[in-house]
Amino acid sequence: METLKPNKPRVLLVANTAWYLYNFRRTLARSIAAQGFEPVFVAPSGEYSQLLEKEGFRFQSFKLDRSGVNAFQEFSTLFALYQIYRKEMPVLVHHFTIKCILLGTLAAFFARVPATVNAITGIGHFLLGDNLRARMIRKPVTLIYRFLMKLPGVKLIFQNPDDLQVFKSLQIATDQQSYLIRSSGVDLKHFSPVSNEANESPVILFGGRLLAEKGIREFFAASAYLNASGVRAKFRVAGGRDSGNPSSISDIELAEWKTHPFITFLGHQENMVQALAEADIVVLPSYREGVPKILLEAAAMQKAIVATDVPGCREIVEDGVNGTLVPAKNSIALAKAIEELILNVELRNKMGQAGRNKVMMEFDDGVIADQTIAIYRSFDRPSNQL
Repeated sequence: METLKPNKPRVLLVANTAWYLYNFRRTLARSIAAQGFEPVFVAPSGEYSQLLEKEGFRFQSFKLDRSGVNAFQEFSTLFALYQIYRKEMPVLVHHFTIKCILLGTLAAFFARVPATVNAITGIGHFLLGDNLRARMIRKPVTLIYRFLMKLPGVKLIFQNPDDLQVFKSLQIATDQQSYLIRSSGVDLKHFSPVSNEANESPVILFGGRLLAEKGIREFFAASAYLNASGVRAKFRVAGGRDSGNPSSISDIELAEWKTHPFITFLGHQENMVQALAEADIVVLPSYREGVPKILLEAAAMQKAIVATDVPGCREIVEDGVNGTLVPAKNSIALAKAIEELILNVELRNKMGQAGRNKVMMEFDDGVIADQTIAIYRSFDRPSNQL
């Protein structure tokens, strides 16, 4: 991709990691560029910021403590975003992830950015968590959200109707400023079916960060149950710990899990295509999602899915059609659903084909990008802007 000219009107895409922007928002950036605007990625710098720059995108970095609540650090991040926004003078900023939404919206207001879009890609730990810290910050964070989302020129994109309803019930969002776009989509060419022989011992894959709320404990328990029952299968986990998240699995617990031979921990995977290609069944027993990327990718690669009957997962999995839905936090129900698919190759294949068809019809990332740009255009501003 050729280097974008710096004199074009700018749209800033802002997230807490360059990894997120690289993996989930490049198609959107390309669509913005195709409209004659310059997309600029904004996140803490790292390996993936360099990859974005290699593709010809400009990148602006700032420092962010993802899990801390230190007032000085938060103000420092706010000021850094304000400086970037004043320097870039964008026609629109699009924020992803909670801290970027909160701090970025305020920075955009002070920097007089005319349009702000906030992507609510999940409710987050502050509403989901049941530990003391989550309960303590829930009310103040809700009040801050309520204030910031009512600032002029702010619109919200939700990935599922359940999250939208929660924000409306908390008086954070209104119908007039809220839109529903289900996920960031999936690249159907990159994530395409791979023909391989049926594994004698089916491979069951969990893909995601090792967070309690992703259901990793339930997956381990279900794997242990099936192994003890004599079910022949290989259980794999593609994902690493997330030390910046309060619900991350501890090193001690992970070390204990790794002592069991029936399950393999692959760690963070740069190439999920390979991990998915080797899988027969993909599992995500999450407690709640926006719309989980791993399930979109699995469906795109024609894999049968087992997931929980919760917001986000329901957007992708039609129970009995392209996968199976089970109650959240129920490892026995999860194990039985996995076992059914292990024993029925024909059902797995049928569900996989249905999943691919669903993704092709509803979740192509190019279509999702077009829907997002339509929201950009819905702002009341001069016609020579987006």
